[in-house]
Amino acid sequence: MKILVVDDEELLVKGIKFNLEREGYEVDACYDGQTAVDMARAGGYNLIILDLMMPKLDGLSACMQIREFSTVPVIMLTAKSEDTDKLLGFEFGADDYITKPFNILELKARVRALLRRANLQGGTDTSGRITRGPITIDTDRRSAEVDGRSVELTVKEFDLVELLMRTPGKVYSRESLLDTVWGYDYQGDIRTVDVHIRRLREKLERNPAEPACIITKWGVGYYFKD
Repeated sequence: MKILVVDDEELLVKGIKFNLEREGYEVDACYDGQTAVDMARAGGYNLIILDLMMPKLDGLSACMQIREFSTVPVIMLTAKSEDTDKLLGFEFGADDYITKPFNILELKARVRALLRRANLQGGTDTSGRITRGPITIDTDRRSAEVDGRSVELTVKEFDLVELLMRTPGKVYSRESLLDTVWGYDYQGDIRTVDVHIRRLREKLERNPAEPACIITKWGVGYYFKD
């Protein structure tokens, strides 16, 4: 899933980009409204996060221009909280509205909800379930099933398999998985990734000795077979 983040506060953009990439999204960024319109026209984005107050072209005008050629979901960011500003945003084509300062968890929840509503999250239905092959996970309930049979996963096991299932075919190095799932400040052994992959295979694969879903890319890392 490809997301465009647009705001003239570069530090804020960096933080949003980092957190969304940890969720498995591909994220591009720019810092003014006119560039946002140009990138939206060429980029094939699944969702756009757009600040209201920006140079060259404000967020409302940018959203209105984007609506001339695209129905991509748009979340508007603003430091203003007046109802009139929100109504203007919706009138100009925004799908959702978040007032600064905001909690990043709320933003991620809004992103997931909009993508589900637009039925764009490949392999994910409107109830938050992702199904690939015999494995189904429910991202809202944080539950997992194999061939309809419930499977108990730990917090990190679920986070790991969710990341892999959201981006099938994408190969993650052990370092990348460690940074994304455990956090860049994690001080443990990198082999913890291998341990969790082994446990996931034991719980989710029909034949853990010959995994068909969670695959090793020798010398690189792991990926979920599409």
